Amino acid sequence: MRALFYVIDLALQLYIWILIASAIFSWLVAFNVVNMRNQAVALIGDFLYRITEPALRPIRNVMPNLGGIDISPVILILIIIFFRYVILLYIIPNVP
Repeated sequence: MRALFYVIDLALQLYIWILIASAIFSWLVAFNVVNMRNQAVALIGDFLYRITEPALRPIRNVMPNLGGIDISPVILILIIIFFRYVILLYIIPNVP
């Protein structure tokens, strides 16, 4: 059972890195550093959008408009870190 919680923790950690990559990618697109007409870049952007948007959309719906600043990835990362600490500090020590 403990191994299952470690796999969940690893998946949450991986998702945090995907959120960071998605935010950096969106900055690169916004500042015209990468060309979205390139098929490989468009494929990476589509993958990052599809994997992060279902988790970010509910947070964006609740957040007020901050004038072009999107802090929903930061909020989601903080929520994921909270769940990771709950799993590591409270659930795993009590699992036989």
